[in-house]
Amino acid sequence: MSSLSHFGPDGSSRMVDVSEKPITRRLARAESFVTMAPETLSLILDRRVAKGDVLEVARLAGILAAKQTGNLIPLCHPLGIDAVELVLEPVDDQRVRIEATVTVHGRTGVEMEALTAVSVAALTVYDMCKAVDRAMTIGPTRLLEKQGGRSGHYVAELE
Repeated sequence: MSSLSHFGPDGSSRMVDVSEKPITRRLARAESFVTMAPETLSLILDRRVAKGDVLEVARLAGILAAKQTGNLIPLCHPLGIDAVELVLEPVDDQRVRIEATVTVHGRTGVEMEALTAVSVAALTVYDMCKAVDRAMTIGPTRLLEKQGGRSGHYVAELE
């Protein structure tokens, strides 16, 4: 494992200098899950939640979150993201799987943007449905894939 690049020689926090890195196409995919009562998922799929279309609002929240990652995570670089795509779909009668794909042409990767997107989308599902199901759980959340940059291509092992 390499050293942590967000710390200077004296141990102080720092934003990594990426100015000498080449601009390349970067991609990251992440996923998260929201587990809920079957009745809650039925309400979501039938668009009967009082606050509106849960999956579409969560999709928009995830896209917005990806664009704001540099403002949320202290040492992340603000990026001009090229694209964000979120897919929200039921995987059984109790879980919604959320996957984000984020791309950029830049000097640093978009793993944090993809992870932030699925996290905020999952929190939005919780927020919109908490009146009917406070026992919902979020997770696991993980990076699925990373392309581009010096460290090369990463693909998570299948579970």
